[in-house]
Amino acid sequence: MNQTSPVPPPPDAEGRHHGFGSGIRTWFLTGLIVAGPLALTTWIVWWFITLIDGWVKPLVPASMWPDQYLPMHIPGVGVVVAFLGLTLLGFLAANIAGRTLLGVGEMLLDRMPVVRSIYKSLKQIFETVFSQSGGGFRKVGLVQYPAPGMWSIVFISAPPSSSISAHLPPTPHMSVFLPCTPNPTTGFYFYLPAADVVEVPLTPDEAAKLIMSAGLIQPDVQARLAAMAAQGRGAGKAGINPPEAA
Repeated sequence: MNQTSPVPPPPDAEGRHHGFGSGIRTWFLTGLIVAGPLALTTWIVWWFITLIDGWVKPLVPASMWPDQYLPMHIPGVGVVVAFLGLTLLGFLAANIAGRTLLGVGEMLLDRMPVVRSIYKSLKQIFETVFSQSGGGFRKVGLVQYPAPGMWSIVFISAPPSSSISAHLPPTPHMSVFLPCTPNPTTGFYFYLPAADVVEVPLTPDEAAKLIMSAGLIQPDVQARLAAMAAQGRGAGKAGINPPEAA
């Protein structure tokens, strides 16, 4: 005689409700993870484009804006104009005539007591941050702060100048910036002996993610995910199934 496998009893109402609620929660969190970063990125990009357009638009004649000839607003024109203008300014400043005009302008600013200090400070910051040959903030380290045995992430900055090092103990020192969580643009800047700084193999981008996420985004986890994604893409091209994540 034919034997049939026993049919499992149907789940009770509590089990069905629990499973459905768990699925709704999982789908909602998945949708939030997918849409959240995309929405925030879109908002930041839109805010930046609107800000630049608002700065540049009053400086450009109205006849040059596409809005005057199209029935819709075209965002991003100010960003393009600003990019072309800054590129042209850099090209002119690299020539002899541009350097002469720039020197005359800086000489005029140097005669203004308050404006002189602001301009020189901002110029030095921009030259340090955007310098392609500088080494500031391109290395990450660990220091014992705020107490011995408690380690904090720091960005290694430029070495102390001669006027500063002359007043420091006669040992090699370096300057570091200790950012705060979750806003790494605020923090503490100080000098300490070079032997007290432990350099770690992290990029500034990885360290910034670690700080802003308060430790939730670990660099090794991101590296494993990137390796799995690359392996999955390679397996897909080869026509085999990628390995499942552990």
